[in-house]
Amino acid sequence: MGFDMHLRAVQDSEIRLDHAWLEEFMGAAWDWDVHQAELKAGIAQSISKDFGPMHELYEAADRLPEGRDGTWELPVFGGELVFGAGDGEPPFVHLAPETVRRAAAFLTDVSFDALWEAGGPKLCATFGPGWAEGDVKSIYLQHHADLGDFYRHTAADGKAVVKAFWY
Repeated sequence: MGFDMHLRAVQDSEIRLDHAWLEEFMGAAWDWDVHQAELKAGIAQSISKDFGPMHELYEAADRLPEGRDGTWELPVFGGELVFGAGDGEPPFVHLAPETVRRAAAFLTDVSFDALWEAGGPKLCATFGPGWAEGDVKSIYLQHHADLGDFYRHTAADGKAVVKAFWY
């Protein structure tokens, strides 16, 4: 069973903010072959397991000038929530193109090293003994780079983002 955050870039006019529609839209793109093709095309991104801690790392930006306006919340959990009818279903999240631009600007402007200095030691502790800090840091640096590339590309195309959290 996976524990994943899945992001897709799409024209905002094509999105219906309806949970059932989003479930079908995002579910069809979670197919392995479709997802790999969309990753390669730059219109999708995903993070397995580490998206919650990645949000915690961005939360450290709340103490930095680049994140004081709350933009640190946008890359992982931020956006407009679309809830389903049933309890226990994770909501989908929608970011309009302007919000995508703000997320992209944050990811471009924030210093990963400053984030790591502020929040990295806590993340290293969750990996347990045997993990070197440099190895853990490189995992999060790759996530940060991937998210930055995705959001910048999406913002440049004027697209929205839909997020799904698969458990």
